[in-house]
Amino acid sequence: MNAKGEPQVDNEFYHDLGERWYHAKDNPVALLRAEAKTKNPWVIRKLQEYFPVKAPSTLSILDVGCGAGFLANDLAKAGYQVHGVDRSENSLEVARLHDLTQQVRYVLGDAYSLPFESHTLDAVTCMDFLEHVDSPERVIHEIARVLKPNGIFIFHTFNRNPLCHLVVIKGLEWFVRNTPPHLHVIGLFIKPKELREYCMKVGLQVQSMNGIRPIFSKAFFKMLFSGVVSDAFAFKIVRTTSLSYIGTAVKGA
Repeated sequence: MNAKGEPQVDNEFYHDLGERWYHAKDNPVALLRAEAKTKNPWVIRKLQEYFPVKAPSTLSILDVGCGAGFLANDLAKAGYQVHGVDRSENSLEVARLHDLTQQVRYVLGDAYSLPFESHTLDAVTCMDFLEHVDSPERVIHEIARVLKPNGIFIFHTFNRNPLCHLVVIKGLEWFVRNTPPHLHVIGLFIKPKELREYCMKVGLQVQSMNGIRPIFSKAFFKMLFSGVVSDAFAFKIVRTTSLSYIGTAVKGA
């Protein structure tokens, strides 16, 4: 049980995925890959919008809870200076193998105590991670610490409500093969209002929030019957934040 008296979230699931991070279709990690096809271009667009006159090669970005490098490796391909932090050395090794640029600096580390000096990073990303820790406010505090003044924080996480519990937690368990119990725990999901408050307390001002949801295509309905996530499965950015949401926050000068 965690501090809230709920089942402990299963973060060990990711530790032994190996090459399944990039190839498994009968596994919830396939949904992360599908999401990345939508989230990663969105993140890169936000960086381009926020730093319109700076070359990517001059910007230092940290991806917290980087896993096997879905985002970090794409950012490196786009020309950014990228660091990735995760507490799973096995996942980091997979990330390194799939870094086509061989330029990402992958570091074993703890999100509660990031191994970076204060005020040194232009941007910090945190995708599908805040809902896996007992104290997301501590992680956000660390992110604010390492960001430069006027730096940008880009996040994606899950809302806490009955619909999200049904779709994100039970839906995965019912419809995606090899989903372990407690891959997610509803008590760790974060309401958008709460995330805004965590950011505000450490000098980060939320600038935007959008939702993400699956596209109800043939691939979506095929997954419901087969438990397999095909390469055609896709997500889209929407207005509603009732399920998961992606957004930006800016550190004050």
